Amino acid sequence: MPETDFEEKMIVVRRTAKTYQGGRRFRFGALVVVGDRQGRVGLGLGKAKEVPIAVQKAQNYARRSLVEVPLQGGTIPHEIQVTHGSSTILLRPAAPGTGVIAGMVPRAILELAGVTDVLTKELGSRNPVNIAYATMEALRQLQTWEDVKRLRKEEVA
Repeated sequence: MPETDFEEKMIVVRRTAKTYQGGRRFRFGALVVVGDRQGRVGLGLGKAKEVPIAVQKAQNYARRSLVEVPLQGGTIPHEIQVTHGSSTILLRPAAPGTGVIAGMVPRAILELAGVTDVLTKELGSRNPVNIAYATMEALRQLQTWEDVKRLRKEEVA
């Protein structure tokens, strides 16, 4: 798998502090999405004492967690709603030419997955990390009609 065909997008960098006797010590968490815009996308959350190391870790985790997204003419095969924590994401297929109607986090993930037409809505908490995980889980659960037919034939037989 060549490394060069993937694009990376940083979604969010968070800073946390722990107070010690001599003062505060900071740690950073970076949420990064990688994708090839042809149906493969991955998400990674890396944590470290410095931002560049956290971003590098996140990129490595994202490359390890790649998901195949079934695309049908630039959109997703069916509507889906997934909850992660208190965040819920609704993904809905759209007609060609609609574009990616989405918030910052789902937009980054869907664009790098290769989706060009989709409608989304973030429900509940708008926490970027939970929204990102919910979006990835929604993409994991997508099935084409051929997949469903194949599964149903196996169940009947």
